[in-house]
Amino acid sequence: MDMIQAVIIGIIEGFTEFLPISSTGHMIVASKFLGVAENDLTKAYEVIIQFAAILAVMLIYKEKITFKKIDLWMKLFVAFLPLAIVGFIFKDYIKTLFNVETVAWMFIIGGIVFLVVEYFYKEKESHVKDVECTSYKQALAIGVAQIFSLVPGTSRAGATIIGGLLAGLDRKASAEFSFLLAIPVMAAVSGYDLLKHYQEFADANWGAFLVGFIVAFVVAYATIKLFLVFIQRFTFVVFGIYRIMFGVILLVLL
Repeated sequence: MDMIQAVIIGIIEGFTEFLPISSTGHMIVASKFLGVAENDLTKAYEVIIQFAAILAVMLIYKEKITFKKIDLWMKLFVAFLPLAIVGFIFKDYIKTLFNVETVAWMFIIGGIVFLVVEYFYKEKESHVKDVECTSYKQALAIGVAQIFSLVPGTSRAGATIIGGLLAGLDRKASAEFSFLLAIPVMAAVSGYDLLKHYQEFADANWGAFLVGFIVAFVVAYATIKLFLVFIQRFTFVVFGIYRIMFGVILLVLL
């Protein structure tokens, strides 16, 4: 992986990780079109830029990462468990789904789901507006929804946001729960991958890795900030439309 490829993939990771458009799906497609080999060294680089994305969300929500917020983190742990259990049991089967065709179809299906949910979604006073007021039952419902993100192209952020909307959270609270839930999920996934691929770091292009880390961090930080502003003014319809268009284009190219 050269410097230009590292920067492009770092931008894609930072921009897509917290939006409901599937970072994994975009990186699979980008790697294919950039000619980046899907090997252990590439996986090691993905670990690096995922840690950059985690750092960005931790910096933005640093006031919530304290022992005073233990109740919130217990709820996030409840939401984390379904994905951890199902992902561990079916990890070998999930690996077989990592291809562009699966990504394309899941983009389309996910886009349709967003349009349908937004069509029926109505802003109500009863909706949870503060992420810390999320109940354990709602947290579990979001965790169950997150299981669908194990299929590449579905989007972890998309699945958890939809789960939040259906569970009774408003758009902002759903997005913030998704951001915070990314911390334990991505830390677990990246940590597991780090243990599997730590030997590849010896042969890494550390210049490219460092630049990619910085790029992914800056882009992720800016994306989260802008996304929070966006959802207070607009709906998720634009993401549904984008997903469908992107999926159709992929199928045509295939």
